[in-house]
Amino acid sequence: MSNPLKINPQELKEEIVKDYSAKVARKRSKQIVLSQAKEKGEVPEIMANVRTIPGIITQRGCTYAGCKGVVLGPTRDILNITHGPVGCGYYSWLTRRNQTLPDSDDDANFMTYCFTTDMQENEIVFGGEKKLKKAVQEAYDLFKPKAIGIFSTCPVGLIGDDVHAVAKEMKEKLGINVFGFSCEGYKGVSQSAGHHIANNQLFKHVIGLDDRVSPAKYKINLLGEYNIGGDAFEIEELLKECGIELISTFSGNSTYGRFANSHTADLNTVMCYRSINYVADMMHKKYGIPWIKVNFTGAAATAKSLQKIAAYFGDQKLIARVDRVVKEKLKAVEQAQAEIKARCQGKTAMLFVGGSRAHHYQELFREIGMKVVAAGYEFAHRDDYEGRRVLPSIKVDADSRNIEELHVEKDPDKFKPRVTEAGQKQLAEQGLNFAEYDGLIPEMEAGTLIIDDITHHETEKMIEAYKPDVFCAGIKEKYIIQKMGIPCKQLHSYDYGGPYAGFQGAVNFYREIDRMVNTRIWKFIKSPWQLSPQLIGKLGDS
Repeated sequence: MSNPLKINPQELKEEIVKDYSAKVARKRSKQIVLSQAKEKGEVPEIMANVRTIPGIITQRGCTYAGCKGVVLGPTRDILNITHGPVGCGYYSWLTRRNQTLPDSDDDANFMTYCFTTDMQENEIVFGGEKKLKKAVQEAYDLFKPKAIGIFSTCPVGLIGDDVHAVAKEMKEKLGINVFGFSCEGYKGVSQSAGHHIANNQLFKHVIGLDDRVSPAKYKINLLGEYNIGGDAFEIEELLKECGIELISTFSGNSTYGRFANSHTADLNTVMCYRSINYVADMMHKKYGIPWIKVNFTGAAATAKSLQKIAAYFGDQKLIARVDRVVKEKLKAVEQAQAEIKARCQGKTAMLFVGGSRAHHYQELFREIGMKVVAAGYEFAHRDDYEGRRVLPSIKVDADSRNIEELHVEKDPDKFKPRVTEAGQKQLAEQGLNFAEYDGLIPEMEAGTLIIDDITHHETEKMIEAYKPDVFCAGIKEKYIIQKMGIPCKQLHSYDYGGPYAGFQGAVNFYREIDRMVNTRIWKFIKSPWQLSPQLIGKLGDS
């Protein structure tokens, strides 16, 4: 593999964009930046959350995918109906390997089903609301769910079907909670818009419906964890060992009832900032629950996150218990690190994935001595890269105005500040800051390329220049990258691996990356065009 230290990132950036037209090059140049030296304290501004240039192959998904597939998909007992063609419902059906574990055999689990109205030409021409009502009724008759969610796809928005009116009518008729999502695929810049829409509807229609308070002393919610490959199971077990009760997870291994009861927790912890920060902010305003950023990806990050939670509650018994758990768990982790680091030290990785994964997974690579030479997100906003400090300077554009912005006020009966201003100040002095996220760029080494919404052309150029030992991306890019002789770790569904969260998850990841980057098979991979000569001719030759 090439030596990244010999590559001039600025020259590489110029080389990448020179193949574009002048207009496209100007835009892409703003979406490709170089991180600065940490001691300078400078964070470059990056263009993000803008529409992908037509004709460029992108990693992104659609608004519907972010709403139904990401946020609501992992919830087992909300019956989710896709109002649209069957392909949309099938596309979002368990493609992320979200796992769940019902409390008993009698508990509902609809995740193994694919529900759709299967819109045909007749509904496109004459409207699909009647068919949607029949589908809701049929679903209720067959399964008797506690709640039904209705998800709009592109044709629904184009023909004007009112899923919210249908939901309201069927809610009154059936006596259960039925709510709709205006998450047409084209509605936003990317799947990020779908996350926002899903957050809004959960907040409006579910959160706060169950006021029963658990007698547990330490109660938290985990936001932005989707239980891919069993990640949430690892975190749940860790919290249980520490004596911390998990009221609700948004949305891995989740239930309708836990969402409804989530406002009774005393702290919100945020994993994937982009997909769930809206709920965290709204719950703080309405119910008085503060939130902190955590990261359970990587052994050191997991230990720090558990210690942050314990510091928030301020109980010395809890702090001591967490320290004991961390110390015990780290023994096996450090042993695995020592073994695998000897084989992986100095190898390189690239991460171009969604959510906070391009940020969080760098912890795991650092722990086995690997260097991340480039990173970026599929659907990030500027604050994902630069931190929340830039929020006041971000302009609201036409695409953002497509999404309803909820006006949230203190609940007159349920608002209860969990921490006083004096308490917040004291915790801040101890290094525990609320509602803060520094973003990806400040933690990157100087000269690292940060690329937003990376294109196929840019992916090829980066691989040709750096020849990384492993490339982390999604399923759409995986096989193209592997044809270039580079192993690709699919971090959206883990390639049937995992879990990778927590201490045991870290060890699982170390071992998998060790196998990927140290196998010799990649050196023998040749594409067909590399094995056979190309025939070149000219049009019109006599």
